[in-house]
Amino acid sequence: MADVGGIGADRLRTLVERIERLEEEKAALTADIREVFAEAKGEGFDIKVLRQVIRLRKMDSGDRQEQEAILDLYKQALGMLS
Repeated sequence: MADVGGIGADRLRTLVERIERLEEEKAALTADIREVFAEAKGEGFDIKVLRQVIRLRKMDSGDRQEQEAILDLYKQALGMLS
C-alpha cells in the first residue's frame, strides 16, 4: 500500500511508530526523574526548591541575573527584604 489519497502510507506508518516509541521513552524518563525526586525528598531536600534550582540552571546567566534583580526589586517594594 504505497499511496492512499496522495499520502505515503508506509512513510506515515513509520512516522507514527517512531513517535509512539519516543512517547514510551519519554514516559520511562519521566518515571526515572520522579524516582530521583523521591530519592532527594527522602534525603531531606526540598523538592520545590530543587525544581526551582533546576529551572534556574537552564536559564542563560544574563536572563537569570535580570530575573533575580526584578524579584529583589519587587520584594523591596513590598517590604520583604530583611
